[in-house]
Amino acid sequence: MGSGANTRSMMWHWWRMIRLEAVLVVVLAAPLVTVLGGCVGLAVSTGATIATAAVEERGVTGAANDLGVAVSIMALWIEHDSGLVLDLDIMVSEGRVLLTGTVATQARRVRAIRLAWRASGVKTVINEIKIREAGGLGGYTRDSWITAQLVSRLSFDREVDYINYTIETANRIVYLMGIARDQAEIDRVATHARQVRHVRRVVSHVRLKNHPRRASERKLPQNTGRQR
Repeated sequence: MGSGANTRSMMWHWWRMIRLEAVLVVVLAAPLVTVLGGCVGLAVSTGATIATAAVEERGVTGAANDLGVAVSIMALWIEHDSGLVLDLDIMVSEGRVLLTGTVATQARRVRAIRLAWRASGVKTVINEIKIREAGGLGGYTRDSWITAQLVSRLSFDREVDYINYTIETANRIVYLMGIARDQAEIDRVATHARQVRHVRRVVSHVRLKNHPRRASERKLPQNTGRQR
């Protein structure tokens, strides 16, 4: 029994180290997004890579800006509480930031949200961070499997522009973000998510392509890094 627990602990530690290394690579490469005009194929839960952004509803510039926001938040997390980049995920769509994942305490959840608001380019922060349940590496593996299954389903559905969607799963809750052509597409994507095994809930933060707030928010001045 003790041996099994030690093995799970070692695997969990190994996974967190790999994730931290990947995050650091993205943060260190962030200046290339500006130098190369946003044409770097990096993905930080901002939908498809920048290289495919030309066919996204938000366009190359919008995707590059969103990538910059995500990297800025990661940098703030690393500076003030590096463990947050291991526990949480960031999705950004047109300056709207969705935070998902789990943390051990309410204090760390509040810290993550406050730091996110300080990043340049943030228009709003949607908090879907939960207090951690038991599960460890096994829970993460299951969540990753759910996300992969849903991505596969959407990629083969000709009625869905899946490239405009970002998907994250935490504690078997699927979070959707992006831009949809119409309500029927949103409903179709949500139905696909509910049909994936192990999913217990679907939370959608998807906006319609013709949503009036999209146009108005484009005219708002971007956050330049306010203190909160």
